Amino acid sequence: MTGSHGKTVLVTGAGRGIGKAIALAFAAEKNRVVITGRTATALEQVAAEMRATGTEVLASARDVTQKPQVQNLQHEIEKHFGAVQILVNNVGIAPAAGFLEMPDDLWDEVMRVNVKAAYHCCKSFLSAMVDARWGRVINIASTVARVTYPGISAYATSKHAILGLTRSLAMETARSGVTVNAVCPGYVNTELTRENARRLAEKRGQSMEEALASMAASCPQRRLIEPDEVAYVTLMLASERAGGITGQAIQVDGGAVMA
Repeated sequence: MTGSHGKTVLVTGAGRGIGKAIALAFAAEKNRVVITGRTATALEQVAAEMRATGTEVLASARDVTQKPQVQNLQHEIEKHFGAVQILVNNVGIAPAAGFLEMPDDLWDEVMRVNVKAAYHCCKSFLSAMVDARWGRVINIASTVARVTYPGISAYATSKHAILGLTRSLAMETARSGVTVNAVCPGYVNTELTRENARRLAEKRGQSMEEALASMAASCPQRRLIEPDEVAYVTLMLASERAGGITGQAIQVDGGAVMA
């Protein structure tokens, strides 16, 4: 379907949710898949699913916010599979807090996880793509890279930064055979969304079902997006035929943001 067969793919934050769906989608397309995250047991469960289909997979528990760990991961991948050809920067956190009440360490943590991780991975893996005259970088952002709402200033700022990084790298690599794009999901049916719904319900005195319903109601389709839908767009951007798409932010949000 995608034309990404036989490539070496790295997916960060692949132990659950969107990252897991993306990793499984690339595995189904017969690529060599590297998955990373901070929870080894979760990664091994995902790896076992992929190995059952005959996929070559490397599961490596790493904190990609730490440059030395990313460099060690790079050496490990090169030893097993060679250079990374498709990089999916998915790892992220999404805490909610009003700006004036937010502790400084929460702001720092969001920037560290959501921005610095993508920075370190691009620094480590982009050069080989440019040298090879082919590569794909897909940054999983959010609709709040385009718009924002009260109570999420740290998260929104981090995702705006990811979109800025996406566009800057797309310009710098435009003639190299490398494309750099962002996928911007709305509310996705994941554990992270349910965690946020629980917090919202507590704050509003609602049930979790009511909080999830209010999230779904923000989308014209009146539903949550499924992780596989985000994975599909990621596969498309990684394909050979998507070579003319770069510097773009593609919303997967049921029509919530049309700009």
